[in-house]
Amino acid sequence: MFDLKSETKTFDVVVCGGGLAGICAAISSARNGANTVIVQDRPVFGGNSSSEIRVTTHGSAAFHYYARETGVISELLIEERARNHEEINENGWTNSVWDMTIYDMAMSTPNLEFFLNTTVQGVNKKDDRTIDSVVCHILNAEVELTLKGKVFIDCTGDGIVADRAGCEWRLGEEAREEFNEPHAPEQASKNVLGSSLHFKAVDMGKPVPFKAPDWIKHYEDASFFYNQGRPLEHTGHKENDRYRAGYWWLEIGVPWDTIYENEDIRHELTRHTLGVWDWIKNKDPELKEVAKNYALEWIGQVPGKRESRRIMGRYLMTEHDPLNKKVFEDEVAFGGWNVDLHTPGGLLAPSSEPGAMEGYKVDTKFQRKTLCGPYGIPLNMMISKDVNNLMMAGRNVSATHAALGTVRVMGTTAIMGQGVGTAAAQSVKLGVHPPKVADNHIDIVKQQLLRDGCFLLNTKNEDENDLARKAKVTASSEATSVGVGPNTQGVHEGLRFWKTQHQGEESDRLKKRRGQWIATGNDKVDTISVCLTNHSNETEKLQAKVYSVEDIWDYSLNGVAQLAETTLELPPGNNQWISWDVQLNTSNGLPVEGYIRLDLFENENVEWHRAGKIEPGQVCSFDIGERMRRYDHGITMSYKVEPEQNCYEAKNVLSGYTRPYRSTNLWRSDEKAPEAPWIELSWDNIEAISQIEITFPGNILREYHSYESFYRDSQCAKDYSISLWVDGEWREVLRVTDNYQRQRKHQLNQTVSTDRLRLTIHATNGDPSAAVYEIRCY
Repeated sequence: MFDLKSETKTFDVVVCGGGLAGICAAISSARNGANTVIVQDRPVFGGNSSSEIRVTTHGSAAFHYYARETGVISELLIEERARNHEEINENGWTNSVWDMTIYDMAMSTPNLEFFLNTTVQGVNKKDDRTIDSVVCHILNAEVELTLKGKVFIDCTGDGIVADRAGCEWRLGEEAREEFNEPHAPEQASKNVLGSSLHFKAVDMGKPVPFKAPDWIKHYEDASFFYNQGRPLEHTGHKENDRYRAGYWWLEIGVPWDTIYENEDIRHELTRHTLGVWDWIKNKDPELKEVAKNYALEWIGQVPGKRESRRIMGRYLMTEHDPLNKKVFEDEVAFGGWNVDLHTPGGLLAPSSEPGAMEGYKVDTKFQRKTLCGPYGIPLNMMISKDVNNLMMAGRNVSATHAALGTVRVMGTTAIMGQGVGTAAAQSVKLGVHPPKVADNHIDIVKQQLLRDGCFLLNTKNEDENDLARKAKVTASSEATSVGVGPNTQGVHEGLRFWKTQHQGEESDRLKKRRGQWIATGNDKVDTISVCLTNHSNETEKLQAKVYSVEDIWDYSLNGVAQLAETTLELPPGNNQWISWDVQLNTSNGLPVEGYIRLDLFENENVEWHRAGKIEPGQVCSFDIGERMRRYDHGITMSYKVEPEQNCYEAKNVLSGYTRPYRSTNLWRSDEKAPEAPWIELSWDNIEAISQIEITFPGNILREYHSYESFYRDSQCAKDYSISLWVDGEWREVLRVTDNYQRQRKHQLNQTVSTDRLRLTIHATNGDPSAAVYEIRCY
């Protein structure tokens, strides 16, 4: 026997679990003034996203334009791409640059202390509804660590803190009759989403043998992969075939218990993972030749877990909420992944999940049934119903099994973490428990989340302390939108298409109805033109309609206001601009500041050409039956509009939103203007300014996987300065060089009294126009 050394530490907020939900909760709590600690049972932060497990971060942008999660997770992902020499792709690709990016942020955050290799062993309570402390064991240090706090956040995945505190939790599938969810089975079960193990192989440039151990799972039947939804496609890009890695479907759950038999699952997954590699290297008729030069470089030793306990909160999210985009007063995050429920048993099941069985086709009944969002996520599903000072974020939140299928992905859990971390800090600051924050002070939390770079669907900046909100805005110039064509040049270096859900130029024929969002900024649209090719030998007729849509994610086919309709006639020939005298104005429904959607209907002989440039905030979608969905990864179809639309005005920096949504919300300078672009705020009275906060564009259009190594978004300001008008002249108070982060907060050395502020952008990271989403002043 030996005695553990005992230590006790006291904090305001105690975060247990260092995955993306936990680290974002801890960072946001500390930044908002709470003395915070985070404990993690592994040697690195990041959870499933870390280099130990290597599940790359997915989120809403996998299905929706401009839906990347922002806030702390955005800072981290932007930093990782800017630092990392390796490209990123699907499972197995993460390297330790990502681990160190998170570690660096944790080390650099004031008010934050952390303990790695530290497991939660028990919970002490003051009374039935209040946690006093958690008891932890620091591995390899023989230290028992007791952490006392005012608010506790369970981000352990398995809900360890909640379980030890006696909270109610659920595990498995709910029966259909309980909530009438579309994906619920008739009978309840203990089935949960399984765990996965990944690998990575590297091309050695010469043949490399692989001799499998005897104890692996031996695969002998090609139909197990090719007929049962377990694709063995190369996970690299055509321009870089150095690596092979994957696959998500290397998954096992039931009949093993994902909590108590995690090590058994790990051993079994190792057998299967090596068996799959043996199949690729030695048995597959085609792949063994493709893979002959590849050597197994890495195989995971920690299963990536998808589901176990779900802690019951003050609100239980059901599948109906994301599918119907329910609006919550206490919304603190958003989601947009599909309802992604894997087949119970994984590799042990007869087939993989339905999407894979369909070959990931984008317009099937299954896809229509599972697509959702963007939708709001409420704070009350992250506050325990049984303990007053316990919150949770990650895959252990209060959701049914079916609802968890969409909220469980790490991009979503990260912003859920920021939501609860911000609420926890407010709980400490106000001296009330989290339920009171949700009930009585939710507006404070939501406004702080927006200020810290997050996006909420149903809340805009209404911060009464933001001095910019009462300013007038002018700029050196303002870009207008006239449209883009196939030969319009864009600046998109380093931004590529990812490997799935992709329609390419070969599919730009109108096999399905397709819609193009056009931003408005005028009281009329006289003509709309489109660039088309008629591949037949006869004049083709093409139905066209224009609708007024609510936002860039309004995929409605029915119930949207139709503004105009016509039939275009297209003679044979290539790349023809066909004009429509549409004559839209405010009297017949044209929104002066918003979006219209131009729909061209099905005609397989007609090709609608994509533009060579992505026009900011102007995207497209296609008909999948009953609704539309994103077309390609983030492109603009070729169109022209007359007269030009003033949709990038300077006043947009005060719209209250920091991404395209119900309008572009973006100021862009005229790229042909001769002077360095600037945007200016002016006040009727002298204001005392000590802090200036700016949100630039970039890194939100496509998913994280679309951004290459050393990526810096071309739209983001690289070099800029801030000047204030003092004593009749401009005084430069700040100059920044080599920036690539989307949001920047600048505390001035001293408070300055002024009635004018000017932000000058001396250089971007490549875009000829300067651009800003928001400026705040305090």
